Order: sequence, then structure tokens, then C-alpha cells
Amino acid sequence: MYTALWNTNVRFTLCKNNAILDRKHKYSIENNADKRRIALERYQQILEHALYREALQKINIYEKDRKFCCHTLEHFCDVARIMYILALEEQSDLEQDVIYATALLHDIGRVIEYKDGTPHDKASQDMAKIILTDIGYNADEIQLIIDAIGSHRKKEEPEHTLASYLYRADDLSRNCFACAMTKECYWDETRKNHTLTL
Repeated sequence: MYTALWNTNVRFTLCKNNAILDRKHKYSIENNADKRRIALERYQQILEHALYREALQKINIYEKDRKFCCHTLEHFCDVARIMYILALEEQSDLEQDVIYATALLHDIGRVIEYKDGTPHDKASQDMAKIILTDIGYNADEIQLIIDAIGSHRKKEEPEHTLASYLYRADDLSRNCFACAMTKECYWDETRKNHTLTL
């Protein structure tokens, strides 16, 4: 049985039979149920992080009268689920917790964009780095996630990267076909989802 621990330095470790494994040895976890449990604990830490909670609350205030798509927790979760489905369908080796962390954080910088005009992808990168470091993601995971967030507004090649999954899922998460504001929306017509897309 593996147990997740966060020590006083907020470094993520795993314990089995009193042996401590660094997070970078994630492939040594053989039990998928344990991997899933640990991933869920990491998502929860993102959701409970003070910076994340405050930003999400302020985004909701800034967007309370917005008629177009909003940047809510529901949007973040939709993007996460779609990213994960794409990764599974395409047999990607990306870890679920990295996919979900990317989606949960990709638009969190909207709060800064509304405040001072900083592009939200850049602001989201900065905020994600703080949150992920506090939670205990390792440097490689953080770099992968912030790189994907930084390029999520443009189509990314090659196709099977974290950034490309984020770009595609962010678009697929929007139900343009059912939106009353479709005609007024600034999105290019070729990017809008005029039908339910699978």
C-alpha cells in the first residue's frame, strides 16, 4: 500500500513499507487505484489553494454579466475531461494528474487580464507555477504544464502533445451550437462548434 505524504517543505513523496520514493519515480507505482487516488489528492490541492480559490472567485465576479462563454470551474473540468479522453483515445503516455492540472489552471490568469490587461495565458503560467510549486509538482511537470498553458491559444504541432490536447479540448468544450451569442462571438467561424463534436 502506498501512502501520499506532504512534508513541511511541501515536497510530494510516496511511502511503501517505510521506503520513501521521490515523486519523479511515479512509474514505480504499479496499482492504478493508488495512482488515481494520489492524482485526486493533487487535484484537490489545486482547488483548495488560496491563490486558486481567490482567483476563481474574482473571475466569477468579473464575468457575472458576461454574455459569452465564461471561465468557470465547470469549463476547467470540461476541458480536463476532454483532454483526458483525447489522450486515452490517442494512447498518449501523459499522466492523468498532469492533464488535469493543466486544464484546471489554463485560464486562471483571466483574473489578472481583467485587472491590468496582461494576456491571460502569460498570467496563467505565472500563477500555475506558484500553485504547482506549493503543491509539490516536480520541475519537469511544472515546465510541461506551464509550456502548454502558454501556448493554449494557438494550434500546436505536433498533435499528440499536452499543449495540443489543451488547445483542442478548450475549443471542443464550447457548445457554440446552443449559445444565444454565437453571432456576436468574436471567435472565428471556423473555430466555433456549430454541431455537437465527438
